[in-house]
Amino acid sequence: MTFRFAALTVILAALISAPSVHAQSADGTWLTQAGDARVKISKCGGGICGHIVWLREPMDSATGQPATDSKNPNPALARRPMIGLPLFSGMEPAGPNKWSGQIYNADDGSTYASNISLTGADALRVEGCVGALCGGETWTRAGR
Repeated sequence: MTFRFAALTVILAALISAPSVHAQSADGTWLTQAGDARVKISKCGGGICGHIVWLREPMDSATGQPATDSKNPNPALARRPMIGLPLFSGMEPAGPNKWSGQIYNADDGSTYASNISLTGADALRVEGCVGALCGGETWTRAGR
């Protein structure tokens, strides 16, 4: 009985002193996997919001003007600037360091079901799904 109590005490002490995964935060600026955009993520409401704050190519090569959301099927939204473009909607907590909602893909002008999860202090897994087909990429923290 004493051995079991000692073992339980050691296990509990290890769990209490272990760093909390829950303490991580998605807040901050993230570089997309391709390195072509930076997205600022912050808390909003009970979830998180994210919007584009930097582009490797901020100008439209055809017009010489700032890049716009030209692939958006809504003509009014197709004129909005890419810098400042909101990417997440309804992104609510779905577990420790995980959020679910929708993500906008400016490459094709579509919105997809999405899951976002912190996989490390400086790694964010961003996934989008159309039906049963899912894809994703890992973003890295651009700075603290």
